[in-house]
Amino acid sequence: MNNNNIRDAPWGVTFVEWISSKYCIRTRRIDRLTWHRAGVLATTYLAYTCYHMTRKPISVVKNVLSQNCSGITPPPGIVNDSTWCDWAPFDRSDAPALLGLLDSAFLFSYAAAMFISGFVAERVNLRYFLAFGMIGTGIFTYLFGMAKTYDIHNLWYFTVVQTVSGIFQTSGWPGVVTVVGNWFGKSKRGLIFGIWNSHTSLGNILGTLIAAEYVETDWGLSFIVPGAIMGLFGLVIWLFLVAHPSDVGLVPPVACGYRRLDATHSSEDSSCYEDIGSGHREDQKITYRNIGRHQDAVFDVERTETTPILSVNQSSSGSSERAIGFWGAIGIPGVIEYSLSLFFAKLVSYTFLFWLPLYIASSSKYSSKISADVSTLFDVGGIIGAIVAGYLSDYSGMSALTCAVMLGLACPTLFIYDYIGSINLYVNVFLLLLTGLLVNGPYALITTAVSAELGTHPSLGDDSKALATVTAIIDGTGSIGAAVGPLLAGFVSSQGDPKTAWHNVYYMLIISEVMALVLLSKLVYKELKQYARMRRAF
Repeated sequence: MNNNNIRDAPWGVTFVEWISSKYCIRTRRIDRLTWHRAGVLATTYLAYTCYHMTRKPISVVKNVLSQNCSGITPPPGIVNDSTWCDWAPFDRSDAPALLGLLDSAFLFSYAAAMFISGFVAERVNLRYFLAFGMIGTGIFTYLFGMAKTYDIHNLWYFTVVQTVSGIFQTSGWPGVVTVVGNWFGKSKRGLIFGIWNSHTSLGNILGTLIAAEYVETDWGLSFIVPGAIMGLFGLVIWLFLVAHPSDVGLVPPVACGYRRLDATHSSEDSSCYEDIGSGHREDQKITYRNIGRHQDAVFDVERTETTPILSVNQSSSGSSERAIGFWGAIGIPGVIEYSLSLFFAKLVSYTFLFWLPLYIASSSKYSSKISADVSTLFDVGGIIGAIVAGYLSDYSGMSALTCAVMLGLACPTLFIYDYIGSINLYVNVFLLLLTGLLVNGPYALITTAVSAELGTHPSLGDDSKALATVTAIIDGTGSIGAAVGPLLAGFVSSQGDPKTAWHNVYYMLIISEVMALVLLSKLVYKELKQYARMRRAF
């Protein structure tokens, strides 16, 4: 954003603030910055909940697109065969492969488009970017359901809808992570992101419940209703999301390392000063000093700068943020390591997402419904794992080590769950919660707090931004793993004896966790070396 740009406050926020001032509505004890931060967390949380809500209907509707119809009474005039109730073209013997094609079309288009999406997000207004992506996702989710209404049976129609939907879905993650990163400094970032990241599980639950409500009566509504909700909330984002503090006259958080210089905040203060102001202040400049570089950063609140104006023997008040390119983001220390590690971590997580209910049903005597219900505990463990990983990362300041420890513990846990998880329900529940905690904890930490930290890395300099690009590179690489994992699991689980084949799937997952751990070893070594150096200094 150019420094000379006028503020771009959303219409909804402008109207609410106008009403507040007109009728003298005051908010005591909670300043304006806090109100806006809370609003950003709420809107981005609900936005990404909607993204995941629209991903789930296909997994529910698969059961009615292709099923055994021989036990169902057909309406008059319908020949009673094993496929009369199926939806062509999924009424053939190769229906599982065709349904798998729809999954692959979505996942691979999502993974490929994610890299482009991050590049675009860094260069446009994120409010418009997210609103456009949500409305587009809503439309194509809606179009999938319209196949039932208009009696569409063309495989290419379903494939194209899923492919384009996957492309629109890529607007979500780099968009919401960058917006939250704009509003919060590094203090407790891991914990905030850990709690905030629960939107994925909430979206999965809501999508499943909505789709299940209509799946047996009119499966088209299983897509139409979530699509309509998604599109409507896209309009809410356009009206109310404040993508950057400067859009409403607030000063953005200062990067860690700058300390405020004024009468009330001494330059000797050892903490990073993040919350610069609680409201708009006219004609005021705030000066910070970067202790490591001996530079001063001046924030001009009236001009609502989005980056510090550095004065190092010269004035640079005309500088502006520049979005770096793909290769510039790749060169940021840690991006490659975390991206490749996430490839394997997300491979494991998405294999569980697509195959866990089937594994539980095949390895135990539970019914399909109980197996599906039990499988949700993996997501519950994932919520706990994200919060635990975020807290440990904040407390220790060592994100790579936090991820490595959880990845290392996940390996024996996967092995144990594979061999004794089906002994009884209580053992299954406990091990599934623990597995979800250890598998999804590192995955959540890398895609949120770590991505936000790398996107504001000191190596970028003071006039560059790369948060959306870095987030897209890391999550895009991970999404390739998410697409590969279920495909490999399907292939491995179909080879030989079913029991032995499932053991082989778990060996594949354990090897993937080991690979994710190995790829982080260099960063773990650096963190431990830095910690030892700090201990010696004290």
